[in-house]
Amino acid sequence: MDQDNNQNKQEVVVSLSDISKTFRDFWLRPTVKAVDRLNLNVKRGEIFGLLGPNGSGKSTTIKMILGLLKPGSGEIRLFGKAPTSAEARAKLGYLPELSYLHPFMTARETLDYYAGLCSLPKKIAKERSNELLEMTGLQEAADRPVGGFSKGMARRVALASSLIGKPELLVLDEPTSGLDPVSTDEVKTLIKTLAKGGMTILMSSHLLADAQDVCSSFMILNHGKTVAEGRVGQINGDLGAFFLSKVGEGRDFKIAPFLCVETVPGGAK
Repeated sequence: MDQDNNQNKQEVVVSLSDISKTFRDFWLRPTVKAVDRLNLNVKRGEIFGLLGPNGSGKSTTIKMILGLLKPGSGEIRLFGKAPTSAEARAKLGYLPELSYLHPFMTARETLDYYAGLCSLPKKIAKERSNELLEMTGLQEAADRPVGGFSKGMARRVALASSLIGKPELLVLDEPTSGLDPVSTDEVKTLIKTLAKGGMTILMSSHLLADAQDVCSSFMILNHGKTVAEGRVGQINGDLGAFFLSKVGEGRDFKIAPFLCVETVPGGAK
């Protein structure tokens, strides 16, 4: 039994082999190489953090993993299948950075809607909706329109919606972006709880403290290339400091002359 468990832990769920993606203009001239010869493996049961500054290639990589973009070269496999295959899609859940929820639908109706997209029978959809509402602490607000929810509550509804199909791989794009500290802590706790239940999670983020709290493994991208990867627990000190050592610190700014406050003797302005 232990040997089987070890084998499952080593199973590669997401595999990117020598992936590149170049965007082109209307005349097919190359404008930017968003991803450059990227290799990435996410193993079953991991919380894998895909990190990097804005413009590093994170979003492009996520879209290629989801099958929304086709790589220019290289190969992507989810569970050994192409990302666009029905077999891979059936095992995939996705939480986008922005939660597009219909404001006049209740939390329960929202889950029922996504259950329908997954072609779930009504009985199973109802059971899963009830369990997800309980898991996310939304039972009392289940029949309220989500348009009146706080950002944290709306994020929990969106996360529950991404889970209704019982995915084996959950892709999270900036899951805590824009949330207050309490809501951020709730979402991180949910992520860790899902991983303990056996789910594999790929999380894209630029919030390094959050990534350090929940991720087991990580990769840092910069200008479409891998600049660091490894286990979070092997980093000595703060992930933020390690990150800046790999991608460089932000530039200094010189204040515009008209914004400078002139002072005169005596302290008067």
